[in-house]
Amino acid sequence: MGAAIQKSSGGGKRRRGRGRGRGAQPMAEINVTPFVDVMLVLLIIFMVAAPLLTVGVPVELPKTAAAALPETDEEPLTITLTADARLVIQTTEVPADQLIPRLRAVAVERSDDRIFLRADGTIPYERVMQVMGALNAGGFRNIGLVTDTGGPTLTDAATAGDR
Repeated sequence: MGAAIQKSSGGGKRRRGRGRGRGAQPMAEINVTPFVDVMLVLLIIFMVAAPLLTVGVPVELPKTAAAALPETDEEPLTITLTADARLVIQTTEVPADQLIPRLRAVAVERSDDRIFLRADGTIPYERVMQVMGALNAGGFRNIGLVTDTGGPTLTDAATAGDR
């Protein structure tokens, strides 16, 4: 990011001397290569680190084409409903009859009412809705359903039914 001197090629006598002369003009060009290099390194770092930020309860999430929700300042609170119908708050298993009291205790300490529900794809819809009702009764009104990306879209399902 320096300036260079570009002499004008006027048709006259060339002057031999030290100094810039009258025809010298500064040439200012921005070199964006270091900026691009830094941005690519940051992109790779975030692409590698993002999958490591999930809660470690094994669950077979359904696949969908939905976009991700925006991030918040607090660590997201996650409820997991496993294939064998166990309820897990973050990494702690909770009996079904203790879910609402524990959620109320957690809701008092948090400023955000957002909660993420991770349910195994084999769980019946009725059970998922019962857990969502318990989340609502526990003080969490902003419920996000967690899925894996790369699943079929609604238009994919409609075209498959035509076959």
